[in-house]
Parts: sequence; structure tokens; C-alpha cells
Amino acid sequence: MNNQVVEDLVIKFAEKTATVAVVGLGYVGQPLALRYAEVGYKVLGLDIEQSRVDELNKGRSSIKHIDNARVAAAVCRGFKATTDFSRIAEADGIIICVPTPLNKYREPDLSFVTGTCDRMVPYLRSGQVVSLESTTYPGTTKELVIPRLEQNGLVVGKTIFAVYSPEREDPANPDFATNTIPKVLGGCTENCKRAGLALYGHAIDRLVPLSSTDAAELTKLLENIHRAVNIGLVNELKIVADRMGIDIFEVIDAASTKPFGFTPYYPGPGLGGHCIPIDPFYLTWKAREYGVNTRFIELAGEVNRKMPDFVFGKLVNALNDRRMSVRGAKVMVLGIAYKKNVDDMRESPSAVLMEMLRDHGAEISYADPHVPVFPSMREHRFDLSATPVTPENLAAQDAVILATDHDDFDYDMIKRHARVVVDTRGVYREPADHIVRA
Repeated sequence: MNNQVVEDLVIKFAEKTATVAVVGLGYVGQPLALRYAEVGYKVLGLDIEQSRVDELNKGRSSIKHIDNARVAAAVCRGFKATTDFSRIAEADGIIICVPTPLNKYREPDLSFVTGTCDRMVPYLRSGQVVSLESTTYPGTTKELVIPRLEQNGLVVGKTIFAVYSPEREDPANPDFATNTIPKVLGGCTENCKRAGLALYGHAIDRLVPLSSTDAAELTKLLENIHRAVNIGLVNELKIVADRMGIDIFEVIDAASTKPFGFTPYYPGPGLGGHCIPIDPFYLTWKAREYGVNTRFIELAGEVNRKMPDFVFGKLVNALNDRRMSVRGAKVMVLGIAYKKNVDDMRESPSAVLMEMLRDHGAEISYADPHVPVFPSMREHRFDLSATPVTPENLAAQDAVILATDHDDFDYDMIKRHARVVVDTRGVYREPADHIVRA
């Protein structure tokens, strides 16, 4: 009987008669839902934001790098977005893609995951597979998800199935699509793993099955801790190189010519995005439960969090050299998204820099072709709209901070007309009196 539940589910996904529900239609969930629609599944998208649901049902993307035409095509294929969680009962596969931020104490905030599961509980039924994709610490699926799935008498591994399969989206990266990025997957039981492989098998080109959900959860953390630690290292080296009068970008380029044993990472004004600034703290928090102090990881986090201070100090020095104070200075921040060519503001170091400027009395403006209006954020609030990058607007500033190196910026024009450019991204490699490396 129990094996038959899995067999029936596997057949449904193989024949594409299964319905897939994606919960959370943001940067991870939206492209995943579109992918399932494109390969022929009936897809439901669930989100708590009515405005986002309405836009998607009209065939319009709420994310800049996802084409409206792609959303419209999915709607024509039957994709439907909704805020009605009762429709979870229709789904054979349920994929949870909700945020997992940190609270004000830099501890894991899993309220979005638990809240989503609690909303789903009344509508869960036998013969469903539930996959959590949100980044989290090892043990989350077993400790928080499974007890909720079993509240109404369902048994994980027998009548309902649970897997963890971490997202690996890289927004605006033209070299990878949802389906071409190998997908790690761990099941709570062997039957769960089978159900998870069936869920993703026809949407993702390559699956990487692991022995457990714990291993899959730790895999995601390792991927992002690897980046956070190496970026922390190169950010620290940037400060050392600056004191020595050495161009760290020249050094990185030279080291990159070594064909083995070196991977280039580049410094910046700090870390942004939902993953790299946050994920390491999920492991450091969980490690304390086992009596382990993850000093190396926490040190990298401390270095990365301090980078806006370094940039601000370089601006202060540049203004001082021109007999100016930050107070009253006109400063434009170029690029406020957390990385180039996206509209994602999550954990952006630009917002931290803007707060530091405001707190010290600067007259702030910003320019970002991807963020026309400063968005509503939990921690940062500005009533600002993007300023056009024109010769006149640049010349009117006492300084500009190049925080995010979008391709749309005219860097030659910026160099010609800005009085001072504080370059945090290594865009300007030739020395100039008004170019300040930061």
C-alpha cells in the first residue's frame, strides 16, 4: 500500500499529469514555476502578496530579469497564481520557496517556513511530496517541517513525502538557467527521495541525490559559506593592499593566471543578497547546539559587515582632501541593488552606506537603472527615486560612490564629469586624481 503511493506519484510526474504548486513567487519560486509550466505540468503559484499574484495572472513579471512574455506564455499554458492556500489540496508536488532571514539578533528567523507549513496543514493529503528549497540549518526539515506534515495523521515516508532541495538561482546570470543548474536533493526516507526525484526529474537536467535532508541542508550552507569566507579574505586583503599602495584588482588578475589551485574572488563595499550575508549565521547558530564555535566563519562575516565603514572612511578622506565635510556634501550612490544588472535590494551594502551618509548629514541621491524607486525594506527607509546619470547631475555632486557596477552605466562619462569617484568595484584601473579606490 505504502509503496504503491510512491509508485502512483512517480507515474503522475512521469506522465506529466501531476499538478505542481510553488509557494513563494519571488526570485526563486517564480522562475521555478515558469519552468514547470514550460515542460508541460499544470502549475499553481501561491503567494501572500495580492499585488504580485495579480500581476502574474495578467502575464506580467514582478522581477525585472524575467521577461513578461515568458510569464504570459505560462498563463496561456494554464499557470495560475493565487493567495488561496486551500488549493494546496490540488497539488501532487508542493515546493516551498519562502525567505529565511535573520532576526535582529542575527539568529535564524524561520517564521516564513513554519507559517507556510501551518497554512498548508489543513489541505494536505495522501500522495503528495513537499520540498523545502529555502536555505536553512541542518535539521530544519526533520525538526520543523515533518511534525507539521504529520499533524493530521499523515505519515512522512508512507502517505506523504518530504525532501529538502536547496535553491541555486543566480539572478541575471546569462550562463545558467533554472533547469541547467544541477539540483541537490535529500529525502527523509528512501520513499521520500524517490518522490523528490520524480518531482524534479522532468524539470531539471541533472539531479544530485544525497543520503539525507541534513546533508542537503548543509550542502547549501557550504556553498555560500565558501563564497562568504573567500570574499571576506579578499576584502581584508583589499584593506592591506590599500595601505601598501597596491592595486588589489591587479593582484587578483595576476593570481588568476595560475591554472590550478586558485579561484578569483573580488572585493566590494560589502555583501548583499539573500544568501551570502545570511547563510553562514544559520550554521554558526546551529553549531552552538553541538558545542562548536565556528570562529573562522564568524570572522569572515565580521570583515564583510565592516566594508561599508571602509568605503565611508575613503569618502571622508577624499572630501577632507578637498577641504569639505560629509555634513552638507552632495553625494550620489551609483547602484543600490546588491549586485550588477538586477533589481534585488536584499541586504544591499548600498543601503547601509546611504544610512551612514544620512546620519552624518550628507545630501543623498542615488542612481540605479534597475531600481527606479527606493523600495520598502524592513531595516532601511528612504523616500527617494532614482536620479538620471547625466553630466549635469554628476557635476552637481561633491562626490559619487560607485557601489554597484551595472552594465548600463556610462563609466567614461561618469569619470569625465564627476568631481570625485569613490570606486568600490575596481572599474577604473588607471590612476586619476579624482578616482578614489575603495
